Amino acid sequence: MSTEKKWFSLDLGKKEEASSSCGCGKSGGCGSHKEDDTSKPDGFDQVFDVPMSRRSAFKKLTASLMIGAGAVQTACSVTSGDEAKEKSQIEWEEQFKGNYKLMTEDEKQATVNRLVRSYELRKGDKISMSSKDAEPDVLFGYAFNISKCQGYMDCVSACVKENNQDRKSEMQYIRIHEMKDGKGFKFDEADDNYYHEVPAAGHFYMGTQCFHCDNPPCVEVCPVQATWREKDGLVVVDYDWCVGCRYCMAACPYDGRRFNWSTPEVPADEVNENQHYLGNRLRKKGVMEKCTFCVQRSRAGKNPACVDACPTGARVFGNLLDPNSTIRWVIENKKVFRLKEDLGTEPKFWYYMD
Repeated sequence: MSTEKKWFSLDLGKKEEASSSCGCGKSGGCGSHKEDDTSKPDGFDQVFDVPMSRRSAFKKLTASLMIGAGAVQTACSVTSGDEAKEKSQIEWEEQFKGNYKLMTEDEKQATVNRLVRSYELRKGDKISMSSKDAEPDVLFGYAFNISKCQGYMDCVSACVKENNQDRKSEMQYIRIHEMKDGKGFKFDEADDNYYHEVPAAGHFYMGTQCFHCDNPPCVEVCPVQATWREKDGLVVVDYDWCVGCRYCMAACPYDGRRFNWSTPEVPADEVNENQHYLGNRLRKKGVMEKCTFCVQRSRAGKNPACVDACPTGARVFGNLLDPNSTIRWVIENKKVFRLKEDLGTEPKFWYYMD
């Protein structure tokens, strides 16, 4: 299979330019928007850059104003002083912040500062939160060596800890599928919750997670632009903008999305304090979560936690645009394949065997 077709199809230069001119979040642009087109259908308005009817807009503004008014009233009634007022001010400002994708750099830093301060006021502890953007000339890719994976699940445990996932519901972004030899890749027959010594005779193991598609269907269906594809190829989520409709979950052909049915519970002494706004910061109830290739690590020049935790070296991560990277060597020298390539999603996640 031609490797040139596989990774050079991920050249993002033209796609990013087209997408940014439209602003709809669709890869390559949707062709239905114009930069200077200010015409709108009757009864149509925008609040916080999200299309909605005037009635919906009025309801949203009214709800936010009532919450804000309550916060101010609470601040005035509490005698604890400056900290209570500061907390109320933070809550008020958070109500009116825009979509992270559309924020200026100053606005991004301001919302990060608010979240850091809010955590300090609520928990009495400090966290470090980044808003670091994608580096130029970087396109992240991932490869999984099926012949090396032994099903130990160290990757799953590391992912849970690194990304502050809910302990009560045992949420997991990564799944390891135990499959029978000679049966092919039949996920409906795989055991994803095996409780026995591994590796089991007559079986092989295969991991799945978010594949960070170049043409992600989850982005296409999001009604509020709460999920999008970054310049370095990471598909991310603005948890504060997500409305929990789960359209992205239904659209993903790789079972890469997770819905948060309750507020994540992470013991205070287990919270990973090294966070990214678009990654492992603590989430609220009722939003979508997913693997971000550990954006808080990958944009700092580190491997995702699952890669470093794998005891057999089955996982490879790196910059697809770097001709000297290990990920490029794997794609160019191994017989690689991707799941459901016929869908045209262009996942940046390859499988291979020794």
